[in-house]
Amino acid sequence: MAEGVNIKRLAQELNISIATVSKALNDSYEISLKTKNRVWTLAKELNYTPNPAASNLRSHKTKTIAVVIPCVANNFFSLSIKGIEEIARQYGYHVLIYQTHENIKMEIEFTNSLLSGRVDGILTSVSSSEHNSEYYKTLVKKVPLVFFDRVYEDLEAVKITTDDYDIAFEATEHLIKCGCKRIAYLYGLENLPAGKARFNAYQDALKAHNIALDDELVIRYHEDEDVNFESVKQLLKAVKPDALFSSIEEFIIPSYLACKELNLNVPSAVKILSFSNMDTAKILNPSLTTITQPAFEIGREAAKCLFKILNKKELEERSIVLKSILIKRESTNI
Repeated sequence: MAEGVNIKRLAQELNISIATVSKALNDSYEISLKTKNRVWTLAKELNYTPNPAASNLRSHKTKTIAVVIPCVANNFFSLSIKGIEEIARQYGYHVLIYQTHENIKMEIEFTNSLLSGRVDGILTSVSSSEHNSEYYKTLVKKVPLVFFDRVYEDLEAVKITTDDYDIAFEATEHLIKCGCKRIAYLYGLENLPAGKARFNAYQDALKAHNIALDDELVIRYHEDEDVNFESVKQLLKAVKPDALFSSIEEFIIPSYLACKELNLNVPSAVKILSFSNMDTAKILNPSLTTITQPAFEIGREAAKCLFKILNKKELEERSIVLKSILIKRESTNI
């Protein structure tokens, strides 16, 4: 039955114009939701498949968007991509994924290569290695662009983020309520607003509970996992914190391994808490207390905003903040 099903056939079946069907299939603001649902329902029943070549020629669109991210293997970004792809499929779009590996030069090269009409819009989460907002101030004027998770505060752009400060404050307070007084902070994303907000919240929570900040309790992320392992191990040996609060999930394995090597029991000797969307957090031994970000929803919201821009719809908000969740598990239990 799918053979020969085209826009003309859908229009005849529904007794509406071909133009109305076309606009409904493209989710045009000119068409009512009731009519869109009629068109979408019949298209699904008849297994209608659009002709991308013909459609793209008429609309001068590539029907493709790009996602530029630091790393696909990161659990947060893999979930975000799933959310993006779900929305893209609804609009009949393809998704191209580009990994920058936290390299500013690669980020710029990838993005510049997309400006020649290869994609209709870009979703990006910026690299943490350097501050690069000047580049994006020009870029946002050239191509439909939405930032998600990692953003620059000084940019006039659409941004989808999470409540980094509030949730990091809550997490620090959780450790304090567990009896911790020497809470080490494993610092990542130093060059980005998200990283700074998390660190500021940690400091403010300590201050609110009259706990002095000790610079020796703060170590910084290195791209080499072995260096991070040695840094955490030396921290545990020399400074003797009673808790590790990691701002990024890349510190999790080095932390667990360091505790194991030093025969430090988690959570009785040291408690561990981290920002993470790892599925394996619940099966670590002991299971890991996490700050879990709504990664899938962030991807969906970012894609929704981009398609509103592409379809010339008005955005209700240009800055959307979603809530993260503190999930308490065995690594912080007494």
